[in-house]
Amino acid sequence: MNSKHFFVESKDIFKKVRKIEIKTRGLSSQIFSGHYHSSFKGRGMAFSEVREYQYGDDIRSIDWNVTARFNHPYVKIFEEERELTVMLLIDVSGSNEFGTRQQLKEEQMTEIAAVLAFSAIQNNDKVGVIFFSDKIEKFITPKKGTSHILRIIRELIDFHPESQKTNISEGLRYLTNAIKKRCTAFVISDFIDKGFDNALKIASRKHDIVALHVSDKREMELPKMGLLKVYNKETNSKIWVDSSSQKVRANYKKWWVEHENYLNTLFLKSGVDAAHFSTDEDYVNPLVNLFRRREARF
Repeated sequence: MNSKHFFVESKDIFKKVRKIEIKTRGLSSQIFSGHYHSSFKGRGMAFSEVREYQYGDDIRSIDWNVTARFNHPYVKIFEEERELTVMLLIDVSGSNEFGTRQQLKEEQMTEIAAVLAFSAIQNNDKVGVIFFSDKIEKFITPKKGTSHILRIIRELIDFHPESQKTNISEGLRYLTNAIKKRCTAFVISDFIDKGFDNALKIASRKHDIVALHVSDKREMELPKMGLLKVYNKETNSKIWVDSSSQKVRANYKKWWVEHENYLNTLFLKSGVDAAHFSTDEDYVNPLVNLFRRREARF
């Protein structure tokens, strides 16, 4: 690659980063920051100060050392420990390079991830990323700060995975092993995969897992368009499909419904919150609704 081409490409990427930053930072500030703060709690309670004992205080909170020093009962005051580690598990497999409406799936996933990242840093949380296909493609260590978030957005825009396949279990296992303390982990994927039940259950026992399911309307049913050549990027294979056949379309629809039911049941059994996004619809409402459901539980 010559230097001129590299400069043009870098300039184009910078423009994309800036465009996404402006949009998602604004959404985060105006809409999500308050919901995010109350939806995703800190790890626990941290000691803040002591004050004199008042009628009704829990005697278990009495600070006996201070009480002995002043010959008067004092209690410890605790505040919620707000700082979180937020992990974004991003599916970068080939199936996400698809979209028939407003956006490709990977483009919507990038914006959702950016909104979450900006919401997190506004709450002084650390943000890290795991890019996965059927293996771990890249791990970005959790850190704070706007420059770190802009690096993440650049990676989201310009990342080129080595593999086109999907193995969600790999991403979840890596999360479980790499992040020692409890974190909030957003798995952003089209979830066109199976067999990750056990990995999800293990990860959700250690971390607060949230599944963000991105799909395209055209994936839900085959259009009646006669003989179609269908390309599967994950397997690099092409097959001919007779979409004029009602049986073929019905079988495809049946597979999609069964897979959706499988995912919904799995998320429920694993105690995982989930939200669904479609490339032809704005992602704001599903995110806000997710935050509100979580707020209602706290």
